[in-house]
This record gives sequence, C-alpha cells and structure tokens, in this order.
Amino acid sequence: MHDRDSDINGVMSQKERMLAGKPYRVDGELLEALHRAHILTTQYASLFLRDPDGARQVLRQLLGHVGEDVVIRPPLYVDYGSYITIGARSFVNFGLVALDVAPIRIGEDVRIGPNVQLLTPTHPLEAEERREGWEGARGITLYDNVWVGGGAIILPGVTDGKDSVVGVGAVVTRDVPERVLVTGNPARVIRHL
Repeated sequence: MHDRDSDINGVMSQKERMLAGKPYRVDGELLEALHRAHILTTQYASLFLRDPDGARQVLRQLLGHVGEDVVIRPPLYVDYGSYITIGARSFVNFGLVALDVAPIRIGEDVRIGPNVQLLTPTHPLEAEERREGWEGARGITLYDNVWVGGGAIILPGVTDGKDSVVGVGAVVTRDVPERVLVTGNPARVIRHL
C-alpha cells in the first residue's frame, strides 16, 4: 500500500480515501458512522414486525437507496449502510452481512437467501500495515434478477451478472457472467441458464 501516505496531510479524509478505493484507517468520523448504522439496524429489527411502516422509514435512513416493495428480514448487519443501494422488488432473507466500506449495489428483483455475506473490505498482506490499522475495499454489484443462495459469500470486487444464480454456500471470488449457475468454493460456472 505504497500510496498510503500520499494524502495524509489533510488532502483527503479517511472517508474520502475509503470511498476512492485507497488505503485508509478508521478515524473518528468513520467510527461515528459505524455507530449510527448499528443504532439504525437495531431500531429496524425492533420495528420490523410491530411497525412495518416505521421499520421501512428506518431502512430508508440507513441505506443509500431502497426501491419500492423491498423486503429485508432482520437481522441485518452493515458497516455504514449508506453505501448500499437495493432496487425495487428485491428480497433479502434473515442474517445478511453487507460490509459496505465500498459501494454494494443490489439490482431489482434480486433474491438473497439467509446468512449471505457481501464482503467489500480488504486488508494488507503485510503484517506491519495491518498492525498500523490500514484497510482497503472493492465494491460488489448484484445485477437485476440475481439469486444468491443461503450461506453464500461474495468477496470484494465481484460483479454477479444479470439473471445469474449463486448456489447455496458458494464462495464467489471472481465475476459471474449473466445467466449462469455458479457453485462451490471457489465458485465455478456449472451451467448456463
């Protein structure tokens, strides 16, 4: 992460570095945003069954964009929430972990099974840089009508093409083409749809 010091003297904030895909360290501003997201996810879970309209309002405060007729069953775990967008008519089952230190874009009509992980964070391989608290991230995109089976893990920088299916428990390490089924660890194309 050789460019980690290039913007330290006030040129870019840690948040700006994070969103630009540059190495960054969590600072007070980011900690405050993490705290806000934790409060909102807790409120969302507590309102989900007893006050659906209130829950929907909290979800709209938490996430960057929520399309019409979206259902997200709690619990929902995010880093910031504000870097997640989800399109109309998408459904997310219980236990989504969406670590959005880079943008997570979920298209329309997407189906996400229980206990799926969308993981954008990266960490340096060099021990000293990890000790110093440096992190990085690469965004994830799920295009329209993607189905992600329960327990699947999608790693940083991955794009799942339109109409694709990610099998139960798959670990997706690279981009998924349109209209295919991928399964396994690492996930591989099993067939075209």
